[in-house]
Amino acid sequence: MRYTIAISDKARRQLRDLPKEVRRNIGYRIELMRENLQGDVKKLKAQTNRYRLRVGSFRVMFVLAGETIQIYAVEDRKAAYE
Repeated sequence: MRYTIAISDKARRQLRDLPKEVRRNIGYRIELMRENLQGDVKKLKAQTNRYRLRVGSFRVMFVLAGETIQIYAVEDRKAAYE
């Protein structure tokens, strides 16, 4: 199944603040995730429809809404789960 990607304004700002190489790697992983949620994707416990994609020490937090992946945050792992 091929998903469409929607990135919130907050997540875009967080991506812009990251170094170029990290940003490029996250973008590549998001594109891979588009096909059948490939990559290190896990459902968050005690959360409905909330998932995370692990990219090194960063987490891409998203909601799965039908055929759309709605990315709402891109944060360092230390701050991602607070």
